Formats: sequence, C-alpha cells, structure tokens
Amino acid sequence: MFSNWFRSRTCRQAEEVRQHLRKILAAQSDLLTPAAVAAMNEALDAVGRAVAERDDLVVTKRVGELEAAATKWLKPYPNPGLRENVEVLLVALAVAMGIRTFFLQPFKIPTGSMQPTLYGVTHVPGKDPDFVMPGFLARMYHTWVDGVSYVDITAPEAGRLNTVAEPFRLALFNLYQEYEFNHIWHRIWFPPDDLFERAGFGRGFGRVDSPEFKAGDHIARMVVRAGDHLFVDRLSYNFRHPRRGEIIVFETAGIGNHIAHLPPDQFYIKRLVALGGEKVQIGADRHLVIDGKRLDQTTPHFEMVYSFAPDEAPRDSHYSGHVNNRMLAPLFQESPDGTVQVRPEHFMVMGDNTMNSYDSRAWGDFSRTNVIGRYCVVYWPFGERFGWKAR
Repeated sequence: MFSNWFRSRTCRQAEEVRQHLRKILAAQSDLLTPAAVAAMNEALDAVGRAVAERDDLVVTKRVGELEAAATKWLKPYPNPGLRENVEVLLVALAVAMGIRTFFLQPFKIPTGSMQPTLYGVTHVPGKDPDFVMPGFLARMYHTWVDGVSYVDITAPEAGRLNTVAEPFRLALFNLYQEYEFNHIWHRIWFPPDDLFERAGFGRGFGRVDSPEFKAGDHIARMVVRAGDHLFVDRLSYNFRHPRRGEIIVFETAGIGNHIAHLPPDQFYIKRLVALGGEKVQIGADRHLVIDGKRLDQTTPHFEMVYSFAPDEAPRDSHYSGHVNNRMLAPLFQESPDGTVQVRPEHFMVMGDNTMNSYDSRAWGDFSRTNVIGRYCVVYWPFGERFGWKAR
C-alpha cells in the first residue's frame, strides 16, 4: 500500500478522504448509533482494501460508497469552511506559542543601557523651524523599514491636553494611540513608544496637567527612532551554562538589595560580566577585575566594551568601559576594598552604556533562574544592527 500511495494519485486522494472521515467518525462516535458506526467502519475498511489491491477503478468505486455512507450516517457540521480555518489558525497559534516558549522569544529594547551595541528608543525634538514632515508614503516607509517615526501633533484650537490613553498594540508594535484635547478624542496611527512622555507630559497614561495651547501650537513634535527588536534564544541555556560576556535577557522579579530594587514585572537586557562565587572589582581604568584578573579587549565578548582610548572621558552611548562612582556604582563604593562577591548560582550584569545604565553596580547580583535566554538576532529595524552583528 505504501509504494502504491506514491505511484497512484487516485490512491493518494482516496487515502486522504479515508483519513479525514475516520477523524470525523472518531469525533462523533459517542453521538452516532452502533449501526452507523459499524456502517462507516465497513466503508472505511473497503477503501483500505481497494487501495491495497492497486486497482484505481475499484478504489474510485469504494470512495464513492464511502462518501455516500458519510452523507447518510455522519452528522454535518455547521459552517465547515469556517471550522477548518479556525482549526488551522489554532494549530498555527499553538506552534507559534511553542516556538516563543521554548526556542525564540521576541523582545523589544525600551532603554539605551546597551547602546551603542543595541539601541533603545531615542528621539530628537523637532524644535527646528525648518522641520519638514515627510509625505504619508515616505513616513510609512521610514516607520516600517527604518523604524523612524515623525511626530507633529498640533492643537486644532486653543485649549489643553486632557487625557492620554494607552497605545493599542498589535504584537510588539503600536497600532494607534488616542488623546483627549479640549474633551474631544483624537487618534494617532503608529505612534512611537512613550510619545507623550518624551514630549514632556509625564510618565504613564490618564489625566495630563498640560499648559494652555493656542490654535496651531505644537503639542508634540519630534523624530523618534524605534528601539531594536530582537529574538531571544531560549534553547541554548537548556544545554549549557551562560558564559561571561554574553548579552542576556532576564526577568526582574525579586532582584534588589538594601540600596536599590527593580520593578517585579519587567525584563532587562544586559551583558553578563560575573558568575557565581567570583569577586568583582571595577578598576580605576574602567576595566573589570574578576578574581584578580583584569578583563580587556582580548576577553571574548568585551572587544568593543574596552575599545575606548585610555585618555578618553566616558560618554553616554559610547563604549567607555565600566565607570565606578557613587551615583552609578553605589554597591562598589560602599565596599571597604571595592570588591563585591557574587553569590553562588547568581550572576552580575552591566550595560554597555556605562554612563546611562542601571545595573548590578547598584542592585547587585541575581539568581540564574531569572535568566530567560541570550541575545540571538535583531530582526527589526532593517538598519546597521540588523542581523547577528551585535557582539
């Protein structure tokens, strides 16, 4: 039968019909009479025997008899086409959720703590009087390809901004956001993250204490570059331990110390710098010292982190090593000898943007069970960091 299945199209189609009706019979077996179940099984077996005999004419006849039996005995489903489409959709969703849970999870970088390796959301206020808003097609191209959004919201009349609603999201992307001006709701399509916060109206959503605007005044005017969207590899760490220098994503629940605590419901991305049981120092030259060994450009994954010139002052969003001062690294500052011990089965992480990174220099180490996975690939925007370029 197996070899005949490949040689005869009639046999292939017959076997497909047979399997499909056998599935329906199994689903309806508790609803049908014993006579109906017996008649369907007999018709199904007849098709199976005909396929085994390699006679296309007999196969065609038996399939016809099987279809007649199905029409007579099986209960018809309402809207079969819709049911089949829903079934396919549910299977696709189950596969997607399985991939997300066990293999690759999408992640969006909201902040600039890993710049210039991986970028968070950045914006440039459009205060220049020559600021020109591109046309609709150009804006759509830059938004979906380059991740660049142009925002220019003007007051339709004199009044105030009353309320800002949370954006409506589709997957990881913002589809639209609504705001209330003079008690009339307006909608913005494809808004960037934290639009109104970046425009100076405070954090969060809801009521806004805004200044008075005249008709035509700019409520929000800026160019926003989306943060990198990447896939997190959730599979590798099931087979090996995380390695120093790898960029990891971890959940923040339970992370903190007597100096600082992280919010319990977020995900952070940082570079893994120290493992359980190690002693960590931050040298005056902005290089880490692990168990007495200084890390430098020859250390795997730290080639760019320590690529700065020794006489170059640390700068925001540039590779500047790791800064140790009271504001950024209070945990190291309060240690008498500047050494911090990592607890067993714990990790210590730091951001590549040492001048603008809230990391283990303040809130210490965390359990390895918090780790979700490691950076894999940037899938959007399609810019210079697209792909596997980040190290």
